[in-house]
Parts: sequence; structure tokens; C-alpha cells
Amino acid sequence: MKKIQANASGTRSIEISEQHLATIDQYQLLRDLIDSNGYIDEPVLDKLKLNIRSLLESEAGRDKQLLDLCLDVIYHPNMKAIGLQNLMTAYKEWKEKQEKEENGVSAD
Repeated sequence: MKKIQANASGTRSIEISEQHLATIDQYQLLRDLIDSNGYIDEPVLDKLKLNIRSLLESEAGRDKQLLDLCLDVIYHPNMKAIGLQNLMTAYKEWKEKQEKEENGVSAD
């Protein structure tokens, strides 16, 4: 488990697990999410929520891991734009670690 900061003051956090990050990777949920301006704001978070909602409504969206990600992280009451930015950072670090392990390079 890893905690990400969910608000600017640092008083709220959300716990994310390795499985949450793997689910993000499996569905490529963060791919092409940010517009050309590069800002992560509330509309970007809303876009992610809509993308996930459409996955859940489709036949392929009957995945318990995706539901857990929604309940535990994406639709968490504390999730704001800064939380999404920190989630993206945590995912990027996790993905780099995974790629190093696949290539046989020490992750430390």
C-alpha cells in the first residue's frame, strides 16, 4: 500500500495498492487523459470518471479489480485534481519499476 496526497494542504490522503496500479495499467486509464495544455484539473478527473463509467457499462467492464479501483481510489470522496496528479506520478514510478524488473535491472 502506498498513500497519495489528495489535497493541497496535505490533510487528506488515499491509499493505493499494487493491484490498483496494475488495473490502471491493464486498462490504460491514464493514456491520453491530459489535454495539450498539460494541466491536471477537475475536468480531467471528470474525463477519467466518464471513461471508467463507459468501461464498467461495457461487457469488458465486469472486472472486480476495476470496480475496486473505482470505489477505493477514483470515486473516493477525497479525490481531487491534485490527487489525480499524485496518482499519475505514483503510476509512472510503479511502471518504471516494473519495466526495470522485466529487463532484469535492480529496482533499487
